[in-house]
Amino acid sequence: MLIPIRKAMGSRRTETGIFQEREWLLFRETSNWIRIPLPFYLLSVEMHDEIDTGGMPEAVQAYVDNRLPSAIRAIQKTIIADYALDISKHAPKEIPGRIHQVSNSIPQQLVKQNRKFLYGDIQKGARAKDFELAIQWLIDAGMIAKIPRVRKAGIPLKYYEDFSAFKLFLSDLGLMGAMVDAPISQLVSPRNMFSEFKGSFSEQYVFQQLQKYISNGIFYYSAENSQAEIDFLLQTEEHLVPVEVKAEENLQAKSLRQFAGQYPDSRPVRVSMSSFRKETWMVNLPLYAVSRIMDAVSR
Repeated sequence: MLIPIRKAMGSRRTETGIFQEREWLLFRETSNWIRIPLPFYLLSVEMHDEIDTGGMPEAVQAYVDNRLPSAIRAIQKTIIADYALDISKHAPKEIPGRIHQVSNSIPQQLVKQNRKFLYGDIQKGARAKDFELAIQWLIDAGMIAKIPRVRKAGIPLKYYEDFSAFKLFLSDLGLMGAMVDAPISQLVSPRNMFSEFKGSFSEQYVFQQLQKYISNGIFYYSAENSQAEIDFLLQTEEHLVPVEVKAEENLQAKSLRQFAGQYPDSRPVRVSMSSFRKETWMVNLPLYAVSRIMDAVSR
């Protein structure tokens, strides 16, 4: 079954995600949710292509032209330097330094167990008023995105938005790798693809996919005075869709299971390196199929 799928899809890369055609054919041909034994080494090759190049056209073109990791990384570094130059030219003169501090802190903020953005992680004693303008400038420039927390898991989610708590994501996963000098060998290896970076790369990847395909808002949820966190919280017309991202082979989803118990009408999704499977209380969705998340919860 794998060979016809790969023949049908070819090897075309889409602009904003990996092998969208394969995802569609996979779901169409498994309408009964039969698990297909897709070889992991094929998946890992496609995944590290997306992670390593990101979506910047110049980086993707370098991959197409010569597939040399060093060439891709050099272009990513150039883009980062160009961003810094643009910031110094166009940002209000009092905030370029703070803009750099915010953007440079995002990869480290995403590595934390609790990924809520903390001003004190940028600079000791910092407050919201010190960096709010810099954050908004980066958002307006399309360089970062803000995912707000909701105080309560209810529809519509926007109604319960907590304006004081949020997570920040970069616009491009490839640039994130270049910013922290992530070893390409770690990204290429199936065993080390995500685990060494404590889920930050996987959550950034999932966010970028959701940003493309979800139109009615992306949020995250954490209960008051609790370390438990739902990485992403989405909504359909009738149901909440809590999403937990797992980067390693340990697929325990304690926060997700707790949420499912508290909100039995929700449609929980765990995104991981594991193959697709539907359990009584949740759906496990492979990372490469995040774009089909609403198809998965509607069945």
